[in-house]
Parts: sequence; C-alpha cells; structure tokens
Amino acid sequence: MKNYLISGIQQMGVGVMNLHEAWEWYRKFFGMDVPIFEEEAEAKLMLPYTGGKPRIRHAVLAMNLQSGGGFEIWQYKGRKPKDIKSEIHAGDLGIFACKMKVKNINDALNHYSHKGARVLGKPSKDPRGRNTFFLKDPYNNLFQFVEANDWFLNEKKVNGGAYGAVIGVTDIEKSLKVYSDILGYDKILYDKTDVFSDFNNLPGGNNKFRRVLLTQSTPFRGAFSRLFGNSFIELISVRDRKPARIFEDRYWGDPGFIHLCYDINGMDQLKEYCQKEGYGFTVDSKHSHDVNGFDMGEAAGHFAYIEDPDGTLIEFVETLKIPIMKKLGWYINLSKRNPKKNLPAWILKMLRYSRIKDKNSK
Repeated sequence: MKNYLISGIQQMGVGVMNLHEAWEWYRKFFGMDVPIFEEEAEAKLMLPYTGGKPRIRHAVLAMNLQSGGGFEIWQYKGRKPKDIKSEIHAGDLGIFACKMKVKNINDALNHYSHKGARVLGKPSKDPRGRNTFFLKDPYNNLFQFVEANDWFLNEKKVNGGAYGAVIGVTDIEKSLKVYSDILGYDKILYDKTDVFSDFNNLPGGNNKFRRVLLTQSTPFRGAFSRLFGNSFIELISVRDRKPARIFEDRYWGDPGFIHLCYDINGMDQLKEYCQKEGYGFTVDSKHSHDVNGFDMGEAAGHFAYIEDPDGTLIEFVETLKIPIMKKLGWYINLSKRNPKKNLPAWILKMLRYSRIKDKNSK
C-alpha cells in the first residue's frame, strides 16, 4: 500500500551556463516570473552526480502562476559547466523534452513566432490526434507545447508551466515500474510504434519509435495540487538505432534537463516503497548528515532522488516551509497542515506579489 502523497510536478531542473541570462529568457518567453527561492550555496549531498565533490551552485526556483510546474534553473559556480558535445536526438536516454501547457496551440505558435523563438515547424498531430509543436530555447533545450484545460489563474499568458516530459528509455516495460507504479502515471493514453509526423522536425525524429503516453487515473492531491495541475509522461524508445546517454560523461547540473521533481508528502513511506520496488534513494537529505534536509532561507524541507532504469534522475521534495509574502516575512509552515488538503487559493494567489517585472514586459 502506498502511504505517500504526490501533489504534482514541482519543477523541471534546467542546468544552464548563465543563470541570470537564462531566467530572463524564461520570464520573457514562458512567464516563469515568480521566484520561490534563489540561493547561491554548496550542493553537499549530490556527490554521486557531481564527481564525488561538493559543488558551489546558484539556483532559483521560478513559477508561472497560471498553472503547471516551475523551473529550477541551476548554474555551477567555481567550475565551467560542461555542455553536450553533439546534438541530442529523439530517443536518447534521459529527458528529451519538457512538455508545456498552453491554452490554444495556434495562439501560442503565433506568440512565440512573433517574439522570435526558434519554433521547429508548424503544429502537427500527435498520436492522439491533437495538435502540438516544439521549440528550442537559445540553450538547445527542447519544449513541446500541448493544449490544456486545467488552469489555476488567468494572467493572459499563452502558456503555463511544466506539463510533463518526453523521456528516452531503452525498455518501456522496465521504466513503467518507476513512472506508473511509483509516480502514479497508471493510465495509458496511447502505445504506438511507427515513424511519427509530429517528430519530423526534431533531431533524429525520422527514426521508428515506440511511444507510450501516460497520465494519472486519479488526480494528484496535496497542498499545491491545484497549482501544479495534471501532467503527462511520454516514454519513447527508438527502434532502429542505438541511443546515446544525454548526460554521458557529464555532471548533474551541467546544461540540459537535469531532473524531474515531484512535490510529495510522506518521505519515509516513499523511501520504503521505492526500496521495495528496487529503486532505492540514491540521495536522501533526511537521512544523511544534513538532518535538516534543505533550508534555503526562503524555503525548507527534505529532498531525495531515485534513478529510472536508464539513470534519469527523479527528485522528490517534501516541502515544509515556503514564502508567501517575503517582504512581510509571511511563510507557511506545511508540517502542521493536513497533507491531503489544498492550500486555499487566496494564499497561493499571494505569491504573485513576489513577481519579477522586467523592463518592457507586458
């Protein structure tokens, strides 16, 4: 029996060369303008993924309050981030694309085209018959846009936040143990093998793939579930070439999608379940020398990581404290709340008073 609770995708981790430059771009194009925390500190616990040494990093977690997960934008300090040597191809092992939710595909396409984003072709039908399109940011990260109807606020932006991920795997049946059993994406929306037209404009997209799109049969619950909303995981396995590992010979935090993070409640119960399923925690802040988990001054809690069968990192965060109105010193202590209940909408709406407003922003 699962005695832990998943509230949804908290954030997509994005390693970058220059945090300030990248965050400005994500604010301008994706509306990721509400910071939950920003801190420069030493990452002490990620030694399995940082060459066995603590590393100084600068990170910010930024949200789009319309709905969806945020971005944890992450930059090494003290070492030059190592970029990937060759272009990532569809089916390579790891997080290939971040799914993003939009209100209307055509409006979104017009918006990004007008702003000068690198859109990869026109909208085309996915295997469910729904229109979708992809774009690349200036740092060669790939984003897929999908229409959604679950929104928290209407801020007149064309898009919300992270809506899931496209993940390259070698064996979909093995991977389902993580994504269906542990994460709860137990509903298959399609399972098809073919050459797909919506991949035509992607690097390596003309290969043959098995694609399985997953969602939850039961919506996520918890304090932030109405903000994070629904999400989708698409597992893709290339059939006619050998895939490369996206983070081969590189560290977690180097450029690219470094992890997919879920907001959870019940870290001890989750740890027990993952261990039983054969995917024990590889990093565990609660049971390491850092007994307080993480405390970034503005946010606090516990975090842990597991790997999927191909080494893709899944992060879990049990949030204990978040800032609502930092200027007034107003923080919410979540450890004293019923974990199954949503935070009241009016409290979440207060986060907008922390919004970063850029010059020339509309």
